[in-house]
Amino acid sequence: MSDSEKPVILVVGGAGYIGSHMVLALRQAGYPAVILDNLSTGHRDLAGDAELVVGDLGAPADLDALFQRFSIGAVMHFAASSLVGESVEQPFKYYGNNVAGTLALLEAMQRHGVAHFIFSSTAAVYGEPEETPIPESHPCRPTNPYGTSKYTVERMLADAAHAYGLKYTALRYFNAAGADPEGRAGERHQPETHLIPLVMQVATGERDHIKVFGTDYPTPDGTCLRDYVHVADLADAHLLALEALVAGRTGGVYNLGNSTGYSVNEVIERARTLTGHPIPVQYASRRPGDPAVLVADSTAARRDLGWRPRFESLEAIMETAWHWHRAEAERRG
Repeated sequence: MSDSEKPVILVVGGAGYIGSHMVLALRQAGYPAVILDNLSTGHRDLAGDAELVVGDLGAPADLDALFQRFSIGAVMHFAASSLVGESVEQPFKYYGNNVAGTLALLEAMQRHGVAHFIFSSTAAVYGEPEETPIPESHPCRPTNPYGTSKYTVERMLADAAHAYGLKYTALRYFNAAGADPEGRAGERHQPETHLIPLVMQVATGERDHIKVFGTDYPTPDGTCLRDYVHVADLADAHLLALEALVAGRTGGVYNLGNSTGYSVNEVIERARTLTGHPIPVQYASRRPGDPAVLVADSTAARRDLGWRPRFESLEAIMETAWHWHRAEAERRG
């Protein structure tokens, strides 16, 4: 279809980390994008010059007004609370934001005849892995309210597809990392909990050291292994999933990862090489619920969606993150 025929895409949470990269990818592909974000964790500047509607999923009247104002053809949903530790301490917040908020969004879509939905899910739905790399057929036994909330939404989507004809795809990604290669968007969380940005903040002088939780895991160097996937590659996968649905193909559930695990120590060592900073380490005991290895089998996304990650090496991912975090450190002064 020509750009003038492409539907307007509502990006919920489009002023956040992954959502802002999704907006960049949509606009690059010629799709008009509208952002809905309450800016609780998003940032107005990450929305760029896209249409930004500041609002909350908990206000049905606001959702109705938005769907009446714009001719929405599909919805991409990135807005969620996502801190595992916090979810254990505040489970009601996670069921409220992630489950009830998504339900309100789906009900608004149904009221306004919007049938295409792309859901930002997570590898946390699997819980403790029984095999690695983890396939989509792996049992889903989440071990924290965050993972449970995301899996509950996946079940809700399947029920809505059966009952109402919803067309959806849920994308379970592993460790999102990196930043827009042109420096237009990147990772800016408060508080920051992800390894690569924390390491970069040590290299920029914003932190004194990086804390490593656990050195006695059954891995080659005793630290956890994780599968890192570039945020721009995640956006590409969402775009492919959207286009498949719009073309009338059946949706599904897909893992997104590079199918390669890197240990915490490996990430730190490669950051030292990249940044030239010694990056001091402080070792601590394991955190409850941290699996030793989380690596994706993303064969299905590559086969069914034609997904081809552009940033498969850890070095390539970290280079874009380093460029972004240096600029962020300068911005903060």
